[in-house]
Amino acid sequence: MAWKPAPAELSELIDSALAGFDCQKKKMFGYPAYFVNGNMFTGLHEDRVILRLSQQDREAILAGGKKAVQFEPMPGRPMKQYVVVLEPVYKDPVLFHEWLDRSFKYAASLPAKEKR
Repeated sequence: MAWKPAPAELSELIDSALAGFDCQKKKMFGYPAYFVNGNMFTGLHEDRVILRLSQQDREAILAGGKKAVQFEPMPGRPMKQYVVVLEPVYKDPVLFHEWLDRSFKYAASLPAKEKR
C-alpha cells in the first residue's frame, strides 16, 4: 500500500505553527517530522498531523470528543504515544499551539537520543 504525499498547505501550516519552537526538522518516511533532543514530537503522515503526548495528555485529548484519534500508520499497528489531531484542533491556532507545546514539552522531558 502506497502512502499519499502530505498536502503542501498542511506542511506550511505546521512549519508556521512551529516557528517559535527550538526544534529540528527532518524527513521520516518522506514526511516532515520535528524533533527535540533527538525525540520526535510532531509531524505529518499522509494528510494527518500527529503528536507525541504523555499518557495523561493522550487520555485528555482522546476523551475530548472529535479532537484526536489513536495514530495507526497501518491498520492494527497503533503507535502507542502518538495521536492524530483532527481538523478542529489544527485549524484553531490557539488550540493547536497548546497541543504542540504539550507535545514539545513531553518529548523534551524524555532522555536525549544519542547521535549515531
